[in-house]
Amino acid sequence: MANNPGSTRQRDEGTAGKAQDTASSLMDKAKQAAGTVADKAKDLASNVGDRAESATHAVGSGMQSLAGTIRDRAPQSGFLGGAASGVAGALDRSGRYLEEQGLGGVGEDLTNMIRRNPIPALLIGVGLGFLLARMTRS
Repeated sequence: MANNPGSTRQRDEGTAGKAQDTASSLMDKAKQAAGTVADKAKDLASNVGDRAESATHAVGSGMQSLAGTIRDRAPQSGFLGGAASGVAGALDRSGRYLEEQGLGGVGEDLTNMIRRNPIPALLIGVGLGFLLARMTRS
């Protein structure tokens, strides 16, 4: 029985078509899986950001509460009273700032401060790096 070149060609084309369909199906599934992973990563990042923002507001509220406690329990006059009043005022202002601005506002303010004072910011960064290196070496 002789080999028919037409039937071999049809078989090769059929196999190539099936392979192409399988490859296309795998590509679609891979795209779908990548989309699902990307969506989950976005949700996770959003969740972490929300938690960090909530924690920042909680810290700000806690600082304001501590300021009130210091005002209530510290002496009202004298040197110690003045110092306690100053500390309570600083805690109150800082807590209010954290509650109102959140992490985004703190980051923006820090960025603006570094832009206005680049050399002191660089020196502070070098100093902190030196201290961290000393602490980790010991």
